[in-house]
Amino acid sequence: MLGNESESGAMNMEHLQNSSINLVETICSIVSMPVEMLIRPQYGTRYFSVPVTFCSSVLMLLLPALAMMGASIMQMIPFGRYVPPPGMFDFAAMTKLYFLLCLIHGFRLWQRMLHMERELHSEYEGPPLPFFHLIPKGRSFWFTRIILEPCFVFFAATVLEDLFIVQSGLGAYLHFAALTLAMKNFISWFRTWEVIRKILDRKNSAPAMARLIENKATEEELAPMHLAGFPKNIHPQMRRAAAVHMARTISSEPYNAEATQGD
Repeated sequence: MLGNESESGAMNMEHLQNSSINLVETICSIVSMPVEMLIRPQYGTRYFSVPVTFCSSVLMLLLPALAMMGASIMQMIPFGRYVPPPGMFDFAAMTKLYFLLCLIHGFRLWQRMLHMERELHSEYEGPPLPFFHLIPKGRSFWFTRIILEPCFVFFAATVLEDLFIVQSGLGAYLHFAALTLAMKNFISWFRTWEVIRKILDRKNSAPAMARLIENKATEEELAPMHLAGFPKNIHPQMRRAAAVHMARTISSEPYNAEATQGD
């Protein structure tokens, strides 16, 4: 009973962690989608999910309205002089650009959906912009996604805001979008790393589990797995069953209970 409760608690914690990561990734995808459409013009047909596309479109419709509402409120303050932020382009211009990109990419993706042989992998985000290859480590896939592209968006927003090409509100959004882009790409890398790390952990824990069954494992060998040794006078069959159960809990894979009891 205690083993089932501990296993259930571990599964609940893992489920909570995965749900939190999925939520953060979804929010980051919604915010960064307009920027990604610019810096990754060859993304696949399933790179952006339908909910992310819908929520990003709603966001781009709400931002100009919120900006206009804020400007109206500032103008209503008595004895106050509200000066609109300097800049050639505001949220409304960004919204127009976003939906223009949606139209262009929509036609491109529709052609790929009709002719699936044109696409190697539908969830691939596409190659980076060509000039990234000229930067040191620019040919590294994850370094470009996590470091170079967000930094490019961040510094481009800073320069455009300083030159009064974009207004401060739009510049703040682009700065935030750069951070969400870096976080989204880091989560993608983390998922890949986690799969490989779990496989290596299971491989490295196998010798220690074998020595635990024989009651020969030391505390140094069991410490990385947060396990303790069995009492010396425990029955060998019980020790073997408990060790197999712990191995199953660590690996999160089903095992044959009848075969274990038969041994």
